[in-house]
Amino acid sequence: MTIDKSLKIKAGSVKMRNVMTRAERLTKLIETERWKEGDPVYGLPKVRVPKISLKKKKKVKKADEEAA
Repeated sequence: MTIDKSLKIKAGSVKMRNVMTRAERLTKLIETERWKEGDPVYGLPKVRVPKISLKKKKKVKKADEEAA
């Protein structure tokens, strides 16, 4: 059985996830020195997920037309 075209995920349309995997959480905790080698992997403290907001592009065409 095949997947419908509308259900396939394109590479450019990857959304920001609000949950990190355990490996991603461990790397963040190691960077901030909140986890050391030998500490238990279960019951990790919470890690804030960075939210990235994209800036809107300015409209350059109208400014160029008004100047001309």
